[in-house]
Amino acid sequence: QEQLVESGGGSVQAGGSLTLSCVPSGSTASFSSMAWFRQAPGKQREGVAAIPPNGRTIYADSVKARFIASKDNAENTLYLQMNNLRPEDTAVYYCAARRGVSLSSWLLLPGKYDYWGQGTQVTVSS
Repeated sequence: QEQLVESGGGSVQAGGSLTLSCVPSGSTASFSSMAWFRQAPGKQREGVAAIPPNGRTIYADSVKARFIASKDNAENTLYLQMNNLRPEDTAVYYCAARRGVSLSSWLLLPGKYDYWGQGTQVTVSS
């Protein structure tokens, strides 16, 4: 069974940094696109960053210039470097992946992904 495993979450103060990692297990077949999502209590899951096949990363406006997503294609591993964290970044962060055709216009939509991790908590205190 294919799974994604996130790590790197934790608690930091506002202005701090964290780096999340996402490693697939159970399959060596490459994904066409991988992405990070987050879900805060009482809110819908929202896209944070997505890396399509062309490598042109897409970011949510709320994290642009603060977060950097990257992917190790050889290992199918996804990273999210989060800088200048704010209390509103507090959420459970999820890694997601898909195979097949990927259109940049919908890569931040959670319904477009077939594989998900279990999530890792990020808490930012003021």
